[in-house]
Amino acid sequence: MFKNPFFENKGPFKLTNLVFNEKSNLKPENLVDKLPEDILISDIKNLKDATNKDITFLHSTNYKELAQSTKAFACITIESLAKYLPAKCKKICVNNVLLLTAQITEQFYPDSTIDNNYFNLKPIDENFNDVISGLNTFVGPKVKIGNNTKIGHNTIIEQNVIIGNNCHIGSNVILRNTFLEDNVHILDSVIVGKKGFGFIPFKENNYRYPHVGYVHVKKNSEIGSGCTIDRGSLSTTVIGENTYLDNQVHIAHNVKIGNNCIIAGQVGIAGSTTVGNNVMIGGQAGISGHLKIGNNVSIGGGSGVIKNIPDNSKVMGYPATEIKNFLKETKNKND
Repeated sequence: MFKNPFFENKGPFKLTNLVFNEKSNLKPENLVDKLPEDILISDIKNLKDATNKDITFLHSTNYKELAQSTKAFACITIESLAKYLPAKCKKICVNNVLLLTAQITEQFYPDSTIDNNYFNLKPIDENFNDVISGLNTFVGPKVKIGNNTKIGHNTIIEQNVIIGNNCHIGSNVILRNTFLEDNVHILDSVIVGKKGFGFIPFKENNYRYPHVGYVHVKKNSEIGSGCTIDRGSLSTTVIGENTYLDNQVHIAHNVKIGNNCIIAGQVGIAGSTTVGNNVMIGGQAGISGHLKIGNNVSIGGGSGVIKNIPDNSKVMGYPATEIKNFLKETKNKND
């Protein structure tokens, strides 16, 4: 992994200024833990990556193990989850964890809620004479492209994107907030690194959740035509080594897919789900968010996955169940 070059951190900020302001409308007397007034916070990060100079958030028991070992100085949470945090971590208990998290993220990264398309783009041959490319292909500033990489027509590679060696990028592709390792193939009409689908209901409106992460596609992988891969919110969206995505697959924010996976057409994987190694997913399957799919799992086409799946499982149907059970139930219905 490399340091995220796509968004500028405007911090550090005083912890009290991050929490108590006109946007949050919180007052010191609203909190159980008193916050020190002289502490500077460097960044907002997820539970795993946060340091003693950062603030983080905890909104679900799904992450209680991570919460117990977080190094964050402070954590936004609700009272019922505060018990999972280390004693030294300052608990900021509120009614709407994700709303305050979004508001604080915006303070650190004010440009993260809008995908700015007004970069200083230039024709690719002005900066990369040795790259074989088609017509009307443009790149932004601080783009890095490796050796023997080929790029098609009408493709846009936005600022700070990194592309490795021996990559093939198709036509009508948009790459933003993206890091491609070597030997990655991106087919036509793919969008990688756009902001994720994150909204918080607030005062009869939807409050946009900032996305300050990026997409990391590891070596020897292929992304099929028409796929969309969203960047992470406070972490990274990852496509593992030697993993192949068929056409029209959607990978949502923070999803992490392991190595040697095969994902057929029109599959959708919702945000923050983790997929293990050697996983095969049939066409038009849907996987809910915040789940863990184990290693060596097979998911039948058209299935709906709404709970964790352990290693070495074969499932099918809605809700997805062991394939033997699914076939037995289907047979009984047809008898």
